[in-house]
Amino acid sequence: MRAARLIQMVLLLQDRQVMTAAELAAELEVSERTVARDATALSEAGVPVYADRGRSGGYRLIGGYRTRLTGLGRSEAEALFLSGVPSALRDMGLADAASAAQLKVSAALIPAMRDARTAAARRFHLDAPGWWQTAGTPALLPRLADALWDDRPVSVRYRRGGGAAGEGKGREVSRTLEPYGLVLKAGVWYLVARTDGDHRVYRADRFTAVEPGTGRFVRDPDFDLPAFWTERSAAFARSILHDRVRLRLTAEGARLLPHVTDRAAAGEALTTAGPPGADGRITLTLAVENLDVAYSQLLALGPEAEVLEPPALRTRMAEAATRLNACYRAQPPDRAAP
Repeated sequence: MRAARLIQMVLLLQDRQVMTAAELAAELEVSERTVARDATALSEAGVPVYADRGRSGGYRLIGGYRTRLTGLGRSEAEALFLSGVPSALRDMGLADAASAAQLKVSAALIPAMRDARTAAARRFHLDAPGWWQTAGTPALLPRLADALWDDRPVSVRYRRGGGAAGEGKGREVSRTLEPYGLVLKAGVWYLVARTDGDHRVYRADRFTAVEPGTGRFVRDPDFDLPAFWTERSAAFARSILHDRVRLRLTAEGARLLPHVTDRAAAGEALTTAGPPGADGRITLTLAVENLDVAYSQLLALGPEAEVLEPPALRTRMAEAATRLNACYRAQPPDRAAP
C-alpha cells in the first residue's frame, strides 16, 4: 500500500510541479505528517524531492526528474476507458486504478497538455440515475466486476422478482453464471451472463451471494454487449405492454403523450393514428402495461385526452373528472392565519 502511495506522490509532483503538504495529504488521503515521512523516504531512495519553506513553498521534484514508472497496468488501462463514468468506477471498486492510470497518462504528456484531465472533468459529467431516484450500489457488485474482468464463472444465489433489495422478497434460486457484461441503466446495475448456453439479464441488487470459481470460461468472440442490450431491452419494453386503450387527443395531448407513457409505444400509436377530425383531435390505439398504469398516466393529460375504450377505464376517468370538477367548484378553504 505504501509503495503505491509513494509512486502516486511522485507522479503527482511530476504532473503539477509544486504541491503543498495539505494538497498532497488531500490527494493521497493521509495526514500531512505522513506526507513528510513519505517525502523523506523518497529522498533517501534517490528521488530528488525537495521541500520549499514559507507561505509559497511546497514539495517539488528538482533537476527535471521524471519517473519511468508511467507504464499502465492492465487494470489501470481497463479502468481508463471507463474514466468518463466516475460513479460506475466507484461502484465497481476501480476508482483507485482509474486515478493511478490518469496520473500516469498525465505524467507522460508534455507540460502544455497536462491540464487536459482537469479541463475535461470541469466541462463534462455523466449523471446516470434518473431524476427523483436514489441510486444505491449493490453490495456484491465489486465481486461480480472482478469475476467479469477475469472471465471467471460465479456460483450465485439470486432473488427472483419482488423488486430491489428492501422492496420485497422473492424466491431465491441458485445458478452458475458466466459473466459477460455489466450495464448501468438509469442508476440500476444489470449483469448480462451466460447460463445453459443462453445469455440472460439479472439485476445486480438481487444477488444475495456470489462465489467466484477457480477456472476461466471461454467467451464467445462474436458476442456484442451493446447490441444484445439494445435488443433485449426493447423486447422487454414490448413484453410488458399487455393492454390497449383507444384515445382521442388534442394537438397538445399528442405532444405530451410520449412524456407520460412509454415513449416507444406512444411513438408507434401516433404514427399509426388517423387524420384529425373536425374538432382537431386524433384517434389512436395505445399499448399500455395495464389499465391501472394507464389510468395514472392518462390523468396527467387532463382535458387533452379522452378515453374511448375500454369502457371500464372510460368510466374511471369520468369519475375522476367529476371529483376534480367538484373540488374546483367549491369555495377554497379560508387560508387566513389564526
